[in-house]
Amino acid sequence: MRNLNLDQLQTLIAIADLGTLAAAAQALHFAPPTVSLHIRELESRLGAVLVERGRRQARLTPAGLALVEGGRKLLAGADELSDQVRRKSEGREGVVRIGSSAGVSAHLLPALLARLSKRSPGVDVTVSILSSVEAMTRLQAGTLDIGIVAMPQAPCAGVKLVAWRNDPMVAIVPRSWKAPKLITPQWLAERPWISFDPSTQMYRLIAAWFGQAGLNPRARMHLNYPEAIKSLVAAGHAAAILPFEPHNKDAMADALVLRHLKPTLSRPLGLAHRVTKSRDNAVQSVLQTLGEFA
Repeated sequence: MRNLNLDQLQTLIAIADLGTLAAAAQALHFAPPTVSLHIRELESRLGAVLVERGRRQARLTPAGLALVEGGRKLLAGADELSDQVRRKSEGREGVVRIGSSAGVSAHLLPALLARLSKRSPGVDVTVSILSSVEAMTRLQAGTLDIGIVAMPQAPCAGVKLVAWRNDPMVAIVPRSWKAPKLITPQWLAERPWISFDPSTQMYRLIAAWFGQAGLNPRARMHLNYPEAIKSLVAAGHAAAILPFEPHNKDAMADALVLRHLKPTLSRPLGLAHRVTKSRDNAVQSVLQTLGEFA
């Protein structure tokens, strides 16, 4: 049996709702012979009488009523499918996989997701906490769509990398310490401090800040999660250097002191995404929203 024709189903439903072939033709903007042709083809395809035609009114047979009941569901499903395709083509629906370091996701990604949910509510974003090296590797392998990575990064085949933003770095110090207004490498090198893992770009950035002053102090411990670092600073164990979060107010704020650095230090970040032949509008929508946070 050939597949059902949705236009013909819509014609039958219009007859059921309006009561006559003429009224259905007017509502659907069809010529009356077209309506009759639709019904004949449906009846021929299904091998069943669907409509009993009277002088003033058309009455559906039990077979016709059954087809109308199922046909409404088919048309509703077709409408939903068409809308889904439109949403995908316009970048309003899809799954976008983002890789980001913990330091970035703590304050930037929640704001990104909030803005994206208003602009493209059908776009679902999944976030993996990865090092920049891991993010670039997964982008090249095709298991990640967008990476928020520390700069600079070596060129990677099939991956486009652009500069995104420079975040100022600050020192956080236990409130019980007597900290100067500006933290210098010499002052911090004489005190216990926490750094990121030596494999990270953040570690190399902070090491270079000390190195410019001719210093290479050893950190008390290495952690890659800013919230864990802040909790240890709040407990008075050590100081640390972290990206500045201007709007962050957390429970540990009363136990910490924020100080700017001298010389200043900033963390450059880039956006990396896979280069594909076909345009993925959901990915482009997320990249556009990320661009607004530059």
